[in-house]
Amino acid sequence: MQNTVPRDRTRWSRRRSARALLALPLASLLFVAACSSDDEDATTPTETAAAANALGPVDKAAGEPVKIGIVSDGKSAAIDNSVQFAVAEATAKYLNEHRGGIGGRPVELVTCETQADPARGTDCGNQMIEKDVVAVAVGESAVAEGVWKPLAEADIPVMFFGAGSPSILSDPNSFTIGDPTFATLQLPISLAKDKGLKKVTEVVIDVPAALHNAQDLAPPLMKKAGLEYELIRIAPGTADMTPQLQSVAGDKSSVVFIIGNDSFCISAINGLRAVGFEGTTSAISQCITDATRKAVPGDDLDGMVIGASVPVGGDDPSSVLYNAVIDTYGKDIDTGSSAGRGMFVTFGGLAASLEDIKGEITPATVTAAIKAAPEKELPGASGLKFRCNGKAYPDQPAACVRGGLSTTLDSDGQPTEYKVLGTSPIPD
Repeated sequence: MQNTVPRDRTRWSRRRSARALLALPLASLLFVAACSSDDEDATTPTETAAAANALGPVDKAAGEPVKIGIVSDGKSAAIDNSVQFAVAEATAKYLNEHRGGIGGRPVELVTCETQADPARGTDCGNQMIEKDVVAVAVGESAVAEGVWKPLAEADIPVMFFGAGSPSILSDPNSFTIGDPTFATLQLPISLAKDKGLKKVTEVVIDVPAALHNAQDLAPPLMKKAGLEYELIRIAPGTADMTPQLQSVAGDKSSVVFIIGNDSFCISAINGLRAVGFEGTTSAISQCITDATRKAVPGDDLDGMVIGASVPVGGDDPSSVLYNAVIDTYGKDIDTGSSAGRGMFVTFGGLAASLEDIKGEITPATVTAAIKAAPEKELPGASGLKFRCNGKAYPDQPAACVRGGLSTTLDSDGQPTEYKVLGTSPIPD
């Protein structure tokens, strides 16, 4: 496989990556920081040359710095995403050395850690205002709305890794590089169409945050797609789901799509086997953890299609670029961290959308440049494209992406090649 990336500055990375672990943030349910183990062999001359090619020619930024805010939950009692700050710093150095910074001027980072605390999130938003940033990149966050509110009031543009809040999605100065409907809606629809099936059955953990899409948004979308739809609600902690799953026994015309955490999904997958379901099974990526791989037979995981927020691992150009940036400008950063890769995609997306900005750089001109940017490949995202002109989903103008990444599991429950599903060009 060719391990280089085209030098054209509007093309950050291409193709799909291969085997790796993944994590798709579904903020309303839980946060997952899945990691994969990387090959720790010494770097070879060939790998060094590939990294140099991936970084591209030197194009140093100069002049007065442009302040960009970086907000992450960092380290909290529930999760440690502090790698995102290290990745952002390495990415800024790469941009300043090889991408001419932003508008030819060097990027200066202003960072803030929320620790997944709503009050700290709001404080981070206020700090960004006080320190005169022109834009903010936010990694996956449990308190995204708290960060967003003061920034929205100050008309400072924000690029989110993912956002499900209706307030954020309707804000003209906010942008999200995650399709708000892909993980739980567009993925099963696309899969059903690809398989030539007539129905989607969603098995959903019975909590309000998970049920919103399944109850309110899914029925009209399924109907529009020409698919039958069935919702099966099951209470958290249900160990034996065979009574609830009897309706799909012997049904080969339906995709069964599971939404829940890993313990819920283990019971659901085992329940499907118990009732004799032999059709297509899919799930959100939180379903697949080491606990799932131990508790579920490999035959039941083999062929299951799972959504992915970012590709982790692999040797495709998007991964070669990411690894080159981290190896060259970072220190002791785990390239197998999905949280780290997510920050690169978010910050890289913000920078890529500003490649054509000229003249004065202010929050207003940054917002205008982001909206005016043509459709491009999202840095580090295996060919997924984005455009932030508000037309991906007109009722959710902050959305910049249609579709998302998926991967098919092997018999060990590990991802194989990544594939873009549910995508279509975003119109002018």
